Amino acid sequence: MSLAVPSWRSAPRHLFYNASSLPIRIQGRQSRWLSQSARRRAADDQAGADGEKKPNPILDEYLRKNPTAPRGQDELQARPAAGDIAASSIFEDDRRAQEQAERDAAAKDGENETKTGGQRRDPRNMQRVLDPDPNSRERWERKKVIQMVKRGGRLSKTQFIKRTEREHLVKSQNMKTSVKKLGMLARQIAGKNIDDAITQMRFSKKKVALDVMKQLEFARDEAVVMRGMGLSQGQPEEIADNLNETSAMVSRTTTPEAETKKRDEPLEIQLKDGKRHRVDDRSQVYIDQAWVGRGPYGKLPDYRARGRVYVMRTPWTSLSLLLKEEATRIREYAEREAKRRKQKIDNVWVPLPDRPIQTKSQWYSW
Repeated sequence: MSLAVPSWRSAPRHLFYNASSLPIRIQGRQSRWLSQSARRRAADDQAGADGEKKPNPILDEYLRKNPTAPRGQDELQARPAAGDIAASSIFEDDRRAQEQAERDAAAKDGENETKTGGQRRDPRNMQRVLDPDPNSRERWERKKVIQMVKRGGRLSKTQFIKRTEREHLVKSQNMKTSVKKLGMLARQIAGKNIDDAITQMRFSKKKVALDVMKQLEFARDEAVVMRGMGLSQGQPEEIADNLNETSAMVSRTTTPEAETKKRDEPLEIQLKDGKRHRVDDRSQVYIDQAWVGRGPYGKLPDYRARGRVYVMRTPWTSLSLLLKEEATRIREYAEREAKRRKQKIDNVWVPLPDRPIQTKSQWYSW
């Protein structure tokens, strides 16, 4: 019986084979299947072991075209060795700062700056990123200068309010409730003091009231930290006096001590809806506006009879709050009163003056 396989593969399975000759035949068989690149690498390794340096035409051509390129291993960037700091290490910045200080010291002493792989920043490239459209920037600056010159250095009413009064806008994350349910709580807290609104939500029976209370506390803390609201009393008015003394809106008829004492006194004003309101602290924070926003809809299964499953759409709603200080309410009240007095004076009925009758006719001649 003969096998349809090569004899060198069936040799280990034969009962009478020479164990000493098997590795020689396998080694000779494997040498036939060596690729050309493997043979070349083996020849290069053999030449390197013998100390011979084979010519590299590609490298020679590159060095000929680039005379300033590094030629030796000392000039090339050293590879990271055992014990070096990785590029993602937290101490990499300290190492770079130390190397930069050494390079600056060497350049100051007149020595050549050694390059360690770092690249200097090009001011032209940075200018393209920091100022991508210089013509538009120059036009905008020219426009603002012209506006300032036309106004004589005075601020507009909107700019004056923005610089003298504080406000903070906060938008909450989506809450698992509907617009109709959350809108009732938003109308309940609108116009109230921030502390009073938190108390209202604390004792409310609504399920979403706890989320609204947490959002109110977060908005209050963020307004104190970011805007400085509710910290100092009478500071916006002092800023206004120093900011725009030449403006027509700012007029000082009393001494600063009298104005400070007047601001510290409690004031009773009338709100826009006609309710009376007492202001004890002008820097106290209140909710000027509160509105809701519709968010995405979720999906929940609704299992019905006979194996049917419906899909319920669960609404998500967000709450937005605009916080202001009591100084804003006082200013708005003063503006409404000034407008009302002006309308009353302009629309008052004035009788005609008494004039003597010049003619003897029974009809009027005027």
